[in-house]
Amino acid sequence: MDGANMNAQLGLTAPGVIGADVGHLNLHKTFAIPHGGGGPGVGSIGYMKHLEPFVPGHCEIPIEGRTNGAVAGAPYGNAGVVPISYSYIKMSGKSGLREAAVQSILNANYMAARLEGDYKVLFKGEKGLVAHEFIIDVSEFKKYGVTEVDIAKRLIDYGFHAPTMSWPVAGGIMIEPTESEDVQEIDRYVFALKKIRQEI
Repeated sequence: MDGANMNAQLGLTAPGVIGADVGHLNLHKTFAIPHGGGGPGVGSIGYMKHLEPFVPGHCEIPIEGRTNGAVAGAPYGNAGVVPISYSYIKMSGKSGLREAAVQSILNANYMAARLEGDYKVLFKGEKGLVAHEFIIDVSEFKKYGVTEVDIAKRLIDYGFHAPTMSWPVAGGIMIEPTESEDVQEIDRYVFALKKIRQEI
């Protein structure tokens, strides 16, 4: 399970309830660490007991009970960011974390609904909703010589950091408003994407 999806789970469900065998709990995005632009994707990895023989150790610093080789140079990740996330969790409390998840889902669905018609929104659920992020498919614009990279660069002209491109869908743009943006900033982002669509 992709640990970045905690934005849609906090206080609502959990990896064990969902049935994930293994998952990384990213501290970025969900727990106050910058997402993108060089922000570290650090966090713990949880796994079910049956996967224990396959969990890596470290080649230089022994980790008790693990013999497999390293997957990263630092056996315990980037510890410098952990106090920030811990503080965020403690200050938010149980109700605050749940509210962050609810707001993330609301923001993503608001944006997806506003952009529907201008862009094709992928992977909606049975009720036409998305989770805490959504993907717009921009591959249809290639016939005009416009790619997801062009759209991302144009968003920079409007003052926005470029979104995730071509992952997990080639020719797609993944938009993740999280809980931290107010409606004015979300509307400004939607306006920029609508203007870009008009330009295309």
